[in-house]
Amino acid sequence: MFQQTRRWRAGVIALAVAAAVSVLVAMLGFGSRQAHADLTNPRQDFLRSSQAGVFLHWGMLTSPGYTSCTAWENAITGGGWSADYWVSEAQKLRASYLVLASFHSKLGYGRAWPSKIPGTCSTKRDFLGELITAAHAKNVHVILYMTNDAQWHNLNGHEWMDSGAYSSYKGHSVNLDTQGGFGEYSYDNFFDVMNSHPALDGFWIDNENAYWKSHNMYAQIYQKRPNMTLSNNNSDTPIMDMISNEQKTGMTPGYDMPQAYFTAQPRLTEADYKLPSKGAWWYDGSNSTVDYALSIGRYVANVGSSVKSLMAETAMVNGKFPSNQVAFNNFMNGYLGPVMESLRGVEGGGFMYGGMPGGNFGNGGYGYTTIRRTDANVQYVHVVTKPSGSSVRLRDSGYQVSGVTNLRTGATLSFSQANGFLTINGISGWDQYDTVFKVQMSGRTGIASGVSASANHSATGHGAGNLVDKSYLNYWDSGTTGAVTITLDQGSAKKAAYLAVNQREWTVTQTASASARIKGYKILTSNDNSTWSTAKTGTLPNARGAQFIDVGATARYIRLEVDSLYSGTSKSLRIDELWLGSAYA
Repeated sequence: MFQQTRRWRAGVIALAVAAAVSVLVAMLGFGSRQAHADLTNPRQDFLRSSQAGVFLHWGMLTSPGYTSCTAWENAITGGGWSADYWVSEAQKLRASYLVLASFHSKLGYGRAWPSKIPGTCSTKRDFLGELITAAHAKNVHVILYMTNDAQWHNLNGHEWMDSGAYSSYKGHSVNLDTQGGFGEYSYDNFFDVMNSHPALDGFWIDNENAYWKSHNMYAQIYQKRPNMTLSNNNSDTPIMDMISNEQKTGMTPGYDMPQAYFTAQPRLTEADYKLPSKGAWWYDGSNSTVDYALSIGRYVANVGSSVKSLMAETAMVNGKFPSNQVAFNNFMNGYLGPVMESLRGVEGGGFMYGGMPGGNFGNGGYGYTTIRRTDANVQYVHVVTKPSGSSVRLRDSGYQVSGVTNLRTGATLSFSQANGFLTINGISGWDQYDTVFKVQMSGRTGIASGVSASANHSATGHGAGNLVDKSYLNYWDSGTTGAVTITLDQGSAKKAAYLAVNQREWTVTQTASASARIKGYKILTSNDNSTWSTAKTGTLPNARGAQFIDVGATARYIRLEVDSLYSGTSKSLRIDELWLGSAYA
């Protein structure tokens, strides 16, 4: 495990390995190793360096569907299946990992690899092994999907389980049609596939089974294969490395999936979603269209939020993708190339890594920002929804801008900075999906130092000192659902141009009533911490990333009075970091 802090001078810090695992676990409030995994660990490196993966639901019920294991395998081989095809298609999307879901409850529980454990279909040909070999040759990783669910054991009127054969193998009676019996069976399969495929990179789990937990399975996996990662779908399971968010929809704009995420960085976070506009997660015989604007918007939105995009493509029995998905992959292969530096080796801007924040760019414009991991002076503005005019405007976060270019065309653009905003002017020829501007900085200025913080309420272990400790591993929690005040002490009367607040990303913004973010606030100032003057009253937007309040006052004490949250009184307020700007860039 390693610690991650924010270096204010540079505005960003790359993840680095630290020595004391137990110290960081304690800092995060985690308990024993049996219940919690490392927040960060070298085994996660391939995921942290990735921006995308491909989700492959491919099993016995891939259309036209088979009830015979032999018939399914013969159809795959007869159709010319090749692992190299999947790897090649993934690379077009700049995906660096594959998740294979054949052992799926709605795909017939087929195992696309040989196994001596009876109970469900197991192929003689080692498709999984071939995929691992082909993928690793191209520096692509392979994760195996494992289901927890026995409820579809007789899907389509066919019994997919052979309880008798498994019972004979185990030497005692096991009913695979029950969650407990299937838990025992799937538990055995985890260890069987680890033994037969030691190069496998991890498991992607679609929710948990009580048998697994009662037998301490996850800790055993880490012990047996320290290189393997564990991911869970829709549940932030502490012992696992990553949480995935399934097919989040209903937000405005439609591609802004991060509105539905509820996990604070640096926790590994993924979004899994379908590329086909309609149909199942697997090939159902259809050739659905792919919504290019939606899919590209999601891809950019996730990179701009330091989230991995796991894109589901519907492989046919022979492994090939339907033509509309192939066309999209081919388009992306050419489309991503000119702007890859803004999508790879970067983190989302406006969060724990520093950088300008994304969001509303003015005049209807909307998008995201990214910041280079190794150089905070290189940032990118992604305009996914173009504005009505010829300019975009966003907070500069104290960075001094020295130049702006259109990353696709190389054209130099004019810009201005004033009152905490960067405005990029004279934009023409908007890209239909993602106009990307490369913004060169000459450093960061005006960040006040030596500021201490206090609060009238704090939860145990989450005191106000965490607000200004420059670490996103610690956060302040109000410990109350009522109004709270935070007081910043500058040591002497100094100019405060603005206050920036990084609220903890632990609740969604998609539904305002569920968002534990600041709504109504006041800014008060004082020189003696006794007599206060109201400098400003306002409302913060219900949005992710750093939020800014322009103060424009000279005082020793700056107080943020939080009068209401969007969630009302149902949740406490949590803030990772806040800081004062003594001057605008």
